[in-house]
Amino acid sequence: MSVCHCARAFVLCLFSASALAASPDGVVAVSHPAAAAAGARMLAQGGNAIDAAAAVQFALNVVEPQSSGIGGGGFMLVYLAKTGKTVVVDSRERAPANARADLFAPDGLPLPFAQASTSGIAIGVPGTLRGVDLALRRWGTKPLSATLAPAIELAGHGFRVNRFLAEDIVNDGGRTQLQPETAAIFRPGGVPLAEGDWLVQADLARTLKRIAAGGPDAFYRGPLARAIVQAQQRTRSELGEAGRGQMTLADLARYRPTVREPLIGHYRGWTLAGMPPPSSGGLTILQMLGMLERFPLGDPAQGYGFGSPKTLHLMIEAMRLAFADRAVWIGDDDFVPVPRKGLLNPAYLATRAALIQPERRMETPLASDPTPWDTVGSSSKPGLTRAESPHTTHFSIVDRWGNVVSYTSTIEATWGSGITVPGYGFLLNNELTDFNFLPAADTARGGANDPAPGKRPRSSMAPMLLFKDGRFVAAYGSPGGATIINSVLNVTLNLIDHGMTMQQAIAAPRLSVTHAAGKVSCEGGKDHMRPEISIASQDALRKLGHAGLGALGANGCNDTIGSVQAVATEPASGARSGAADVRREGTVIRVNP
Repeated sequence: MSVCHCARAFVLCLFSASALAASPDGVVAVSHPAAAAAGARMLAQGGNAIDAAAAVQFALNVVEPQSSGIGGGGFMLVYLAKTGKTVVVDSRERAPANARADLFAPDGLPLPFAQASTSGIAIGVPGTLRGVDLALRRWGTKPLSATLAPAIELAGHGFRVNRFLAEDIVNDGGRTQLQPETAAIFRPGGVPLAEGDWLVQADLARTLKRIAAGGPDAFYRGPLARAIVQAQQRTRSELGEAGRGQMTLADLARYRPTVREPLIGHYRGWTLAGMPPPSSGGLTILQMLGMLERFPLGDPAQGYGFGSPKTLHLMIEAMRLAFADRAVWIGDDDFVPVPRKGLLNPAYLATRAALIQPERRMETPLASDPTPWDTVGSSSKPGLTRAESPHTTHFSIVDRWGNVVSYTSTIEATWGSGITVPGYGFLLNNELTDFNFLPAADTARGGANDPAPGKRPRSSMAPMLLFKDGRFVAAYGSPGGATIINSVLNVTLNLIDHGMTMQQAIAAPRLSVTHAAGKVSCEGGKDHMRPEISIASQDALRKLGHAGLGALGANGCNDTIGSVQAVATEPASGARSGAADVRREGTVIRVNP
């Protein structure tokens, strides 16, 4: 087993993998080394990518509890090498059966977000455990109990707190302080855990052992289920009964994940497989690519290329247009008709791309109507939505047989609702805040992203698979709330238009716009982010009227966007490699059978 403990060191592994004629290795790329080791352990024991993904997910509940866990949900994208088939396991959280469109506006006015998001009203029915179990039963080779073993050991014996967890405890927005059970774990004696502290989570270890012995029903039924229901009935005193969670034992018992077909798109001769609704990730990325394909982004001779003002301007405008459509049209299409064919129809995309002028910034774009290019329609209007948390986690795995998992999971905000289930040691999500806070639809049709019984809130998660001539090339994805979409777009453009290696594509600075109004976020100024987005390029964007970059002559690219973890296979030789992101403690481990 060969290990690269961080993204910087991985360059050496990349060259090593490239030298192999046909590597049979498995590779894991994860945001935390202990979770990467859990996945590698499954591969070393003869397991496949699905087994490894399960072990990684459970380990992340221990070492990245602020981002992911059994109290949340996610989307697993699975490529099965033997059949060439790609499937999606949708374990997104669901609204309780009692939820209504005015869930967050019971008196016609939206509840205060800070209070609502840390109350039981925000908690969706968790799906992660059911989703992982389904994937293991259908495509894995190991029992659930075996994949839980590394996480049980990590929780019971403990691990050293890294910089990212320590910073998230300090900068928690109060979420690790509101509930005594959460504070007891992460702020013992009132003192936040610091980098290097040893964290043991005995309650969580016992919970995972209970699940290993009893299977998912030990979570979704019985004493643990009752504890979840009781925990989400907590409310912030300012909200009173309006903040009390609506989940029941019946909601937990009836939860089932959904197996879906991936969304398939094409860009400059490459094929992409991504997330369908209820995630907006796949549709929004493919929309942007469809608009940008009309421009020579990779041609410096025409003034384009990485980081040029022309390229950055076009990316911003495509993001603004796609996010305007996203706000109106995308939701859980098990409940509302999402015009996915219309949104990706070349003729519709041509009308949107025609609004992009290379030398001029457009006024704030509105959503257009793709339904003439689709077989279904919707009467949705934009609702009052909230900024999504930059946390979540993503990992990618390829095994020795060529099976691949690209998996993004979350508890929504950093620390989710901040509510730890008493006696069981895991945090509950606040995923329902991804719904519209104000009902957006007329009474006849229902809003694309309004709450409804059993409905999944719109997501931005965008695990991605990239193919060339029918052969798997790469799997990647990112955390980051709505910026997930743009992180994946940046990496895709870097690979295809700018000819970067996977590690270069991940390390390069990113640009993001997540609203039609168009405030720009971008990265730069750090050693690992090369090539930089120059001051000259930033000034050119400022002169076009793009907001968010600050004053002329200054470096306005100071954000941190996403954390991409990727695996890749060289189609001709079969050599496998991975690439990790230094924005977190990204780790790649290659497993030799």
